Amino acid sequence: MEYIEDKDHLPDLRVRIGALELRNPVLTASGTFGYAREFANLVNLHRLGGVIVKGISLLPRHGNPPPRIIETACGMLNAIGLENVGVDRFITEKMPFLEGISSPIIVNILGDSIEEYRQLSEKLDVVPGISAIEVNISCPNVKKGGVAFGSDPQMAAAVTKAVKENTSLPVIVKLSPNVSDITEIARAVEQAGADSVSLINTLIGMAVNLRTKRPHLANVIGGLSGPAIKPIALRMVYQVAGAVSIPIIGIGGIESTEDALEFMLAGATAVQIGTANFVNPRASEEVVEGLHDYVIRENLYSVRDMIGALERS
Repeated sequence: MEYIEDKDHLPDLRVRIGALELRNPVLTASGTFGYAREFANLVNLHRLGGVIVKGISLLPRHGNPPPRIIETACGMLNAIGLENVGVDRFITEKMPFLEGISSPIIVNILGDSIEEYRQLSEKLDVVPGISAIEVNISCPNVKKGGVAFGSDPQMAAAVTKAVKENTSLPVIVKLSPNVSDITEIARAVEQAGADSVSLINTLIGMAVNLRTKRPHLANVIGGLSGPAIKPIALRMVYQVAGAVSIPIIGIGGIESTEDALEFMLAGATAVQIGTANFVNPRASEEVVEGLHDYVIRENLYSVRDMIGALERS
């Protein structure tokens, strides 16, 4: 069922990410929502601000061996290894369903070289139903000996430029928190033409099994997400908001309407719901409902009034 807002009777939840208008600021985070079909019987996909599918690479990836996920205090460690069907199968097998969703579809892309990012952007640019591209720059760069693109401002800018040159779609660059100064990376991708930045990606962590005296994850290390990283994510969003002029999408431990509003106060235009989807599959839709009620209750003209409205002492 298509969800249609009556703009004469509902509060204004619309926000803009570059040229892309979202009916509300709530997106699903890549890697936590599959290809959306998995949640179709649990969430009204048409009510969401947008759906970001799991990361897509040029060729299929099988990911890391199990165990790949472990629950931690206030969070989760994952070492899935970017498993996905590859761009060609994504276009032929997944996009027909995604095209039927009235919410914007944003495709997260990943690569091991700038050339792979370039080819992915070119392929996706002509696919009907895709509204934007989110660029994961936390992947290793093979030609640089495994250094992640997201930890080097010049490399981050080079990837951004390559994507922008090969697509007419809005480009969102997803930033890694595993850097000494995230504002430096944010400024670099903004100067390279990014329409928006999303942050933060997962923090690097590990968990130990005391009984077996071995790491819990077969990959040893993984990405930490969930409420445990929220204070770090909020801090980084706040810092980046003071460093760039492009829209920011906040990610990290967002489970409730209150969490989403805190990120917006810190400077985020929109937010992504990630790990919360594993705990409560309706989390994203519930946040949309909560924002609707909040704007009415606080007698706001628009949810946009909350963006960057944090009082700085």
